[in-house]
Parts: sequence; C-alpha cells; structure tokens
Amino acid sequence: MTTDTTVDTDAVKQRQQGAWSAGDYSVLGVTLQIVGESLCESVDVAAGSQVLDVAAGNGNATLAAARRGCEVTAIDYVPELLERLQQRAAADGLTIDAHTGDIEALDLPDDTFDTVLSTFGIPFTPNQEAAAAEVVRVCRPGGRIGLANWTPESFIGQMVRTIGQYAPPPPGVRSPLEWGTEERLRELFGDHLVDLSIIERDFVFRYRSPGHLVDVFRTYYGPMVTAFERLDDDGGAALESDLVDLATRFNSNGADEPLRIPSTYLEVVIDTPLA
Repeated sequence: MTTDTTVDTDAVKQRQQGAWSAGDYSVLGVTLQIVGESLCESVDVAAGSQVLDVAAGNGNATLAAARRGCEVTAIDYVPELLERLQQRAAADGLTIDAHTGDIEALDLPDDTFDTVLSTFGIPFTPNQEAAAAEVVRVCRPGGRIGLANWTPESFIGQMVRTIGQYAPPPPGVRSPLEWGTEERLRELFGDHLVDLSIIERDFVFRYRSPGHLVDVFRTYYGPMVTAFERLDDDGGAALESDLVDLATRFNSNGADEPLRIPSTYLEVVIDTPLA
C-alpha cells in the first residue's frame, strides 16, 4: 500500500512545519546526540566524503559526520532548527552547508552524496515514497543510506500514538512509525538496495519523574505543544494523565524515581547498487 494520492501533502507539510516550529525541539534533540554518533560509526562514514543529513533538525547526525572529517550538507524545513545547528557547529569549529528544503523534492543533483543520513526525521514526511525516492536519487551508486527510526512499540512510538488520540493526524497520511519496521523499509527501498542491515538499539530517556518528563516535552516537543494548545482544560488534563501513565509504565526502574526509560529504535544501514 502506498501513500494516498488524494492527500494534500503541501498542506500537511505546512501544518507539520508549524508544529515542529512550536516549542524548541533542539532542547530535546541535543540529548539524542549519541544516536547520530552511533549511526555514523555503523554506516562507517569516510573522512573527506560527501554526506547529506535530511530532516536534520538541530544536527546530531550532521555534527557527528562533520567531526569525522566529512563534508556535510544539512536540510530541514524548520529554519529555527538549522540556526541551532549552525550555532552548535560554530561552537565546535565546524563548517556545515545547511539550508531549508523539502525532503520530498530536494534541490540537489543526482548521485551527489556518498552517504545520506536521517535520525528520527524522515519518517514524518507525508509522502513516504517520494521521500525515499529522493534519498535514493541523491545518493551515489554504491553509496550508503543510514537511518534511525523509532519502532511502533517503543516509548516514543506509544507517545506518538497517545498524542494522536487527542490530536489526530490528517486522514490518509501513513504513520511515521511504519519506518520502524523492516517490512515498510523493504517496501520503500527494496528496489534500490543490495544489502539491508538493521540493529535494534535503545535510547534511554532520563528524567526526575513522570511529571518532569511530561513538563519538558509539553514545553519543547512541537507536536505535543500544539496538541495541548488545541485541547480544552479537560482534554489537556486527560492527555497529561495518559502521558504520565505511559512514562510510569515504561520506567525500567519500576515505581522508583528518577526515571530511566529505554525507547527502542532501528538503526538501519542500506547499501545501494553500483548501477
């Protein structure tokens, strides 16, 4: 099954851009830096190679590749996040080519990059097939694609679903959580890979309490910020209660605090054909 062609993807992207611009995702994003470091090691980026980070956010994979001597281009549709990326790059003495762009229609030549990366960003594109095709198009023959995608049953996967119960996604748009399954990855990239390597990893969220986690996310995580804004007092209280319950349930410390919440994601490495 492919994306519903009747969906107004431009309108969806405009809505998404507004959501991700709300709050300040970079506050949360920077805590995920270890994911970008791990992905660059698994993809085995080479110093001097051309790397593209799509849906780059505030640049975890971008900076990880740049620190390894790569020439990195970063693209996202939220300018504020790219500004944060450039601030981080400047602090590390790194030079990044970062610009606003549409993942589904990259303004880049064919066969340009040795490696294309994305950590938790590309799954949110409304036209998944178009995004996957663009990633393949700009990756040179024999290059690699590296992705980090939350799984449906992970803590973040369940958080996305919980938010969706109160602020439903646009009809006809496939769930971003499908990118966290091997089946969907093979549907999207099956004709453009010679090898697919998938490793399940956990990123551990650490907060003082379930309430602390929810407070941080509802302040900085754009989709949650906008969900609470659209709800009345009763709806907001119900969503907060469900999120606190979710964090409590996933706490690997049981009923004890502080929280330690592993959230599973797929670390994906795709080898593309030579021709």
